Amino acid sequence: MSSFSADTPHSSSVMGRIFIYGILLIVAGYFLLPLLVMVFTSVKSMEEIRTGSLISIPTSITFDAWSKAWSSACTGVECSGLSGYFWNSVWLVTPTVSISTFLGALNGYVLTKWNFKGADVFFSMLLIGCFIPFQVILLPMARTLGFLGLAGTTTGLIMVHIIYGLAFTTLFFRNFYVSIPNELVRAAQIDGAGFFMIFWKIMLPLSIPIIVVSVIWQFTQIWNDFLFGVVFSAGESQPITVALNNLVNTSTGVKEYNVDMAAAIIAALPTLFVYVVAGKYFVRGLTAGAVKG
Repeated sequence: MSSFSADTPHSSSVMGRIFIYGILLIVAGYFLLPLLVMVFTSVKSMEEIRTGSLISIPTSITFDAWSKAWSSACTGVECSGLSGYFWNSVWLVTPTVSISTFLGALNGYVLTKWNFKGADVFFSMLLIGCFIPFQVILLPMARTLGFLGLAGTTTGLIMVHIIYGLAFTTLFFRNFYVSIPNELVRAAQIDGAGFFMIFWKIMLPLSIPIIVVSVIWQFTQIWNDFLFGVVFSAGESQPITVALNNLVNTSTGVKEYNVDMAAAIIAALPTLFVYVVAGKYFVRGLTAGAVKG
């Protein structure tokens, strides 16, 4: 009788775990089903797509659709695939993420460790930028880019994303630096360290978790952006999201669903890679201080 009583709680715990994991697997399968359909469709021939069902496993795998999506699919009047637009997004994301992250770190450092009169008011005003909808800034930003001669260029689009992302990166770093003791900065000042030496030698080495948060956030927002890309870029300077939209909506010839699915996966791969590689650091960075203060 005592043995039965001792085993019962353990059995209930095991059954509870099995039930929870079963539910999680079902939810994960339901969530991943669209991606599975996209992958299956992208490696099928058009003949198999026409004769088979949506979620059927491919009878023969071919990567012709991937090759066409990358190098020869039509994105309007041009039929050069997504390759050029993919590299446009790479050239767009690299400087934008770097500059906005660096400026956000510098702003957060100034707002927390070098308080000046009106710093809280300045931060509150900057914080408003996090809640301004994209559509509100389209016209004033377009006029500004036109005045500067940057309309329809990659440089202009980089500037737009830096300005819009600066409010978020400043928020991240400011809230992270609040958790760092002020005594650390004062001790460095006593030892003769100046503004930038403290920033480079002390603050940035401590900021790796929140730098990862900022990089992932900015990379995802910029790479997946469509509105700014379609409004502030033109022609060969457009990012991959705009090219993907043009490819899917091109109505010349037979609709090739396998090419559309391959193109969508190509456009999504960089953000998927970033989350797989650095996703755990994103959570650590948030819990290390990005939502404090």
